[in-house]
Amino acid sequence: MSEMSRKNTMMDALLELRCHFTWNLMRIKMHLPDLENRILDEIEFLETKFDVGIHNTLAYVKHLKGQNEKALESLRKAEKLIQELNDDQAEKKILVVWGNYAWIYYHMDRLPDAQIYLEKVEASCKKLSSPFRYKVEVPEIDCEEGWALLKFGKEYYEAAKACFQKALESEPENPEFNTGFAIAMFRLDRYRRGQPSISLEPLQRAVKINPEDIYLKVLLAMKLQAVGQEEKGEKYLEEALKKISSQPYILRYAAKFYCKKGCLDKALDLVDTALQATPASANLHHQKGCCYKEKIFQIKRATNYRPQGKDRHDLLRAIESAISCFKTSIEYRPTFEISYIELGNMYAEAGDFQKAEESYQKVLSLEQCTDKTKQEVYYHYGRFQEHYRKSEADALALYLEGLKINTKDEYLLTALEKLTKKRLQRKASDVECLNLLGFINKIKEDPEEAIKHYETALDVGSSLQLSRTQTPLFPPDAAQAPAFS
Repeated sequence: MSEMSRKNTMMDALLELRCHFTWNLMRIKMHLPDLENRILDEIEFLETKFDVGIHNTLAYVKHLKGQNEKALESLRKAEKLIQELNDDQAEKKILVVWGNYAWIYYHMDRLPDAQIYLEKVEASCKKLSSPFRYKVEVPEIDCEEGWALLKFGKEYYEAAKACFQKALESEPENPEFNTGFAIAMFRLDRYRRGQPSISLEPLQRAVKINPEDIYLKVLLAMKLQAVGQEEKGEKYLEEALKKISSQPYILRYAAKFYCKKGCLDKALDLVDTALQATPASANLHHQKGCCYKEKIFQIKRATNYRPQGKDRHDLLRAIESAISCFKTSIEYRPTFEISYIELGNMYAEAGDFQKAEESYQKVLSLEQCTDKTKQEVYYHYGRFQEHYRKSEADALALYLEGLKINTKDEYLLTALEKLTKKRLQRKASDVECLNLLGFINKIKEDPEEAIKHYETALDVGSSLQLSRTQTPLFPPDAAQAPAFS
């Protein structure tokens, strides 16, 4: 058999393996240095019983960076950790490590070594009575896939949830499966604006099963605060802060908690302490920027939005600090969409409208920008046009652009409705806005109100001697919405 034929035959076997190389982890373009930093921070600072997967993931990232020898070192660490598990767990989790070994040796053109690991997997699959030659369906591997997906960002969270859910079907009381599922649900919850929580019950269950896991307790504290149980959440948080382990992770979430509570000096102190340990953390620099953003709004509210003297000076300093933090977070992670959005918002506060627009547009140009992120951009970009540029027409166009993606976005729909009603207060005969209100009420599933506004638009159009065909009726599909002037 020729070398090429041998490689092709081996590739068929490699593609059957269940490991990082076959989980489609790079379908979204990632900034590898930031991803590697986050993995290294987790290895160094997050104390957990479930740390096999992170070394596997680091091996895969090292390979992507062309560092195959270092990738092999990470796999050896994963192997060592697996030896500390019980025999049943070890026998199944090791298959992911062996699969990664086979792939890396293949890419290093060390085919005999790759073949050794393929044969190891094959023997285990036979022992586990798998109908497949090189893969086996077991919950331990579903769990390992879930951990890997979680590390690659929000676009993978739904898939990670499905992996942990599948694992739990086999072992509902498994501590690791419950932990992974709760974390996946917590992260998904962050992107469900205006919707009921989906992570409170999984977090409570995971904490009950893993009472010593302080990271889970901090996430539960955050979720309790989000659902109006701040005092109860703070008790979990204070308990976690007393522990020495996992400090940068705990401090980051504690800072978020106290920022939301309005204790900004305490939040900033916590972030700065965490940054001493992990100065290259894009997430921490972003969180620090959010603290300054909240300080801006705190000053504005306290001065009835007319800061003078020292208040004005403090406001400008907070804006400058926020801009610096968001810029730094982007330097460490050039694909950090939410930091670009917040940076745009802060440039708007500073009066630098050109840079604000550049920041919003930068997000939309990113390859991995999802539909949900685009809606976020259209909302903030629209608010910028409405309140800073004083361009209601551009704001309406941006809100509508976001609603083309999903008409059920509560924030976009509310912003659109408020601005439409504001325009109608100034000019009750605005046919386009009347039609737009009809469209809004149709989305809100209020057909009576929708018909009323459409009929009013027709009446107004007739009174202005416009024929029905000339009246620019707002179409049922937001994608065909007219431009506003």
